[in-house]
Parts: sequence; C-alpha cells; structure tokens
Amino acid sequence: MRTGALRIVVPPALLGVVALVLWQVVVVVGDIQPYLLPAPTAVFAQLHLVMPVLLTSTLATGSNALVGLIAGALAAIVVALIASRLSIADELVTPIVAAIAVIPIVALAPVLTTMYGATSETPRRLIVAIVVFVPVFVNTLRGLRQVLPVHRDLMRAYSASSWQISRTVTIPGALPYVFTGLNIASSLAVISAIVAEYFGGLQNGLGSRITSAAANSAYPRAYAYVLGAIVLGIVFYLATLALERAVSRRHR
Repeated sequence: MRTGALRIVVPPALLGVVALVLWQVVVVVGDIQPYLLPAPTAVFAQLHLVMPVLLTSTLATGSNALVGLIAGALAAIVVALIASRLSIADELVTPIVAAIAVIPIVALAPVLTTMYGATSETPRRLIVAIVVFVPVFVNTLRGLRQVLPVHRDLMRAYSASSWQISRTVTIPGALPYVFTGLNIASSLAVISAIVAEYFGGLQNGLGSRITSAAANSAYPRAYAYVLGAIVLGIVFYLATLALERAVSRRHR
C-alpha cells in the first residue's frame, strides 16, 4: 500500500521541484524583472509574510465556492431528474442550459453586485452556482439516460414502483456521470469564485488580494495569493474524489 502511494506522490512532487528549480534558474540567468516573472524564492518569501491574510482570504473564497458548488450541484441534479422523466421538461430546460453555459462571468458579476450590494456575498455564490450548474446537469442527464430499457422492464415485471426503479437502477447507474460533472465543477467553483471577486464587493477573498497586489506592483505577493488559489482548487478536487470513492464503495 505504501509503495503504491509513493508511486503516485513521488513523481509529481519531483516534477514540481524540477519545475521550480528551472523557474529560478531562468529568472536569475535571464535577469527577468519581477513584473514579468518573479522568482520562486521571492514568491515563497512573500508567502511567509502574508500567511495570516492568505489563510483568511482562502477561507472567504472557499466558503463562497463551497456554498455555490452545493447549491448549483443540487439544483442541477434535481432538474436533470425531472428532465429525464418528462420529455416536455427536457425540451424546455435544455435550451436554457445552453444559454446559461455561454453567460460571461465578467458581464454578470457587476450586475449581481449592483443588485445585492457591495457588502453581500450572495452575488459571488450565485455566480459559482450558475457556473457549476451546467457541467453537473449535462453529465447527470446523460447518466440517467444510459440505463438500458430492459433493466427498467425487468423492475416493472417485479411490480416495482417508479421510486424503486429510480433508487435501485437509474440513480446508481448514473452516479459515475454525476461525479464526472462534480469533478469538473469542483475546479470551476474555485475559479468562478475568484473571478467574481475582481468586480467589486467585499475585499476579503483571493481574487481581491491578487488584483490589489498587482495594482500596487507587488508581483511576488500576487503570485503568493495565486499559489493559495491553486491549493484551494486542489483541495476541492481531492474532496470530490474522496466523496466519489466513499459513495462508490457503498453502492458496490
């Protein structure tokens, strides 16, 4: 078990170390200015200095991403269940989802911030929910449609109700597709939460810190906040994978 874990962890870790070393060498040898590309040593030095602020900012952005992810995913799953059962709902919802998929965050964020006020976190959470809704809905609906008709016919021959068919056949068969959508949405939730912070509102998240540091020409500090955003995205993705494994073991 330990050998398998080492094989998974060690190669990416070594690759990351090599990339950092090459980054440092390129910056030093090429005499690259910080506004173009700061050295990793400067970034890690700033990371140590801003760690308390980084933690509070990561918590603020992470809470918005988590609330939006849960709300958007639940709404997408419910709508997909309805669309899979009612053809008229499918015909009505699918074009709307296609329209939602192309809504630009940069256009929607200022509007929602104006609507709800600069002191509310609701606009950012709504943006995350909207971004998350599309991949979860599309994958869930596809999974619900993958169930073979013979399986449903067999359950009906056993006098199973619609709920029993959904609980024992349809939903378990769609779980891999649901988690595929969630895996995609977990990263999108963090990205959209950070982007939403660029357009006003409370200055307490990673996106606000990045723009503020860049505006003040503190580029190593901006990269330190970017590193925090990367770690937050990885945490969300790993949490989704852990949830998928736990559910898969239970249904297996």
